[in-house]
Amino acid sequence: MFVHSVHFWLKPDLSDDDKRQFLDGARSLLTCPTVKKGFLGVPADTDRPIIERSHSYTLIAAFDDKAGHDAYQVHPIHDKFREECEKCWNRVLIFDSVDDGV
Repeated sequence: MFVHSVHFWLKPDLSDDDKRQFLDGARSLLTCPTVKKGFLGVPADTDRPIIERSHSYTLIAAFDDKAGHDAYQVHPIHDKFREECEKCWNRVLIFDSVDDGV
């Protein structure tokens, strides 16, 4: 399994239309054919010093393998999201993880 976790910090002055465009675009990413499971959410209401809660949204996409992830990266849906929605965020942080076989 290959897990792609993307954390977005949206611009604070986004219009409602821009926020809706971001959310629609982010949801569309989960329809890419190689995405096996997906999630789009906001930070949970947990408050401990170790928890990072400053981001706006997290998108998690799980793939069978790296090849599935790589196909997602060049899929037209992904390209469209980047092109149309990059105006909506001021920071993105990505964590890619694979099973270490343990």
